[in-house]
Amino acid sequence: MSAFQDDGPLVQAEPLAGYRDPSLTPIIGPTMTFRTITEKISDIVLEMDTPKWWFGTMLVGLAFTVGLLFAVTVLFFKGIGIWGNNQPVGWAWDITNFVWWIGIGHAGTFISAILFLVKQEWRNSINRFAEAMTIFAVMCAGMFPVLHLGRPWLAYWLFPLPNTMGVWPQFKSPLVWDVFAVSTYFTLSLTYWYLGMVPDLGTLRDRAKKTFQQKLYGFMSLGWRGSSKHWARYETAYLLLAGLCTPLVLSVHSVVSLDFSVGIVPGWHSTIFPPYFVAGAIFSGFALVLTLIIPARRLFGIKELITQRHIDNMGKVMLATGLIVGYSYVEEAFLGLVYPGNKYEHFLIMNRMFGPYAPFYWTLVLCNVITPQFLWWRKIRNNTIVLFILTIVINIGMWLERFEIIAVSLTRDYLPSSWGYFKPTIFDMMTFAGTLGFFLSAMLLFLRGMPMIPMYEEKMLLPASDPHGHAEEGIFLEETEEI
Repeated sequence: MSAFQDDGPLVQAEPLAGYRDPSLTPIIGPTMTFRTITEKISDIVLEMDTPKWWFGTMLVGLAFTVGLLFAVTVLFFKGIGIWGNNQPVGWAWDITNFVWWIGIGHAGTFISAILFLVKQEWRNSINRFAEAMTIFAVMCAGMFPVLHLGRPWLAYWLFPLPNTMGVWPQFKSPLVWDVFAVSTYFTLSLTYWYLGMVPDLGTLRDRAKKTFQQKLYGFMSLGWRGSSKHWARYETAYLLLAGLCTPLVLSVHSVVSLDFSVGIVPGWHSTIFPPYFVAGAIFSGFALVLTLIIPARRLFGIKELITQRHIDNMGKVMLATGLIVGYSYVEEAFLGLVYPGNKYEHFLIMNRMFGPYAPFYWTLVLCNVITPQFLWWRKIRNNTIVLFILTIVINIGMWLERFEIIAVSLTRDYLPSSWGYFKPTIFDMMTFAGTLGFFLSAMLLFLRGMPMIPMYEEKMLLPASDPHGHAEEGIFLEETEEI
């Protein structure tokens, strides 16, 4: 029995046409009904033939993933010396990529948990998409610290496991902090993502025609029947998980930033890092959500489910967090150059602006400070092609920001005798490109095999449903037959 009935009155939303302000645009298209929402989302998984562009894109993603496997295999045999890491740049592309990927994953938790708690209904169409992005981004991020250990097969030593040797993790080590922060973030995010799909997996089970699909989605739906008891327990668990996930938005990237704050390297020893990193994480995460959603809504024909209002709201969030990031840059430069204080900090800022890596610094300023200012204009936020390009530029800038903080800061320590230079090797590039390919392949599999938009949450947006998501006149819920 489906979680929702497929039939129902043809409830019309306000028309999309004629709205010059996207904030006034309905968050669901005028032709959407209870039946069409179910059909639109479930048919992508169950009925639609796999398009050619999907196979072509998957081939590209798998090709890069094979490059990752090759690079990791060589690393296992030869060690991390195949990377460009050196003295004094012990942390380079690997940790830069780790911080960048962790930041990418923050948008999913922000959209899912925080916007759910503050009852922002525009999140309903994009939360599952963003949650999937979070899961795959954290998987990509977790690769780099493990590979950086040198002996990755002993990574389990970082967990406080009982052992006969009495050796425990060094809890004063930032590496151990990362293990607890990232593993907690991944576990809760995965649980929250999967729990949110259970009602829709029950719908896919009931609509599936192939035996394999019926068994697969039947197993994954955990015996969901859509009874009032099921819904009551589901909503309670979902709310509790949202409350648990919300602090992670602030805590996880704050812990990652403290990896640097506890160090004495010029440019790292700063209390500005936790809020600076969190704002930058949400900034880059929303940018990647838009990078993925803009083509997906067009290719899968779901513009009435992910409307211009969603795009506009995400653009506004990017603008707000981009302003925080820009303010952090200004404050960091002010404290180093103008405010009387540490001469080493002064030299660090001058080195970033005019040293050997100066082009990277000014490029990140262009990407992260200048580019978001275009989002003040509604026409830019409405133009999906321009917005798509801006999101790619912003994520390039956010990667450069992490590179400037990590690798460039290490090239100029306190003593000139400790100075050095970092240059990536082909294996650095292959590893990073490989994680991009893995992420792309995982997202494509998710889009093809799972409902990318929550059907039950979309139905709550229709005028026939009340604010609590229950049906008027029994449209949503059905009596459950005795088993």
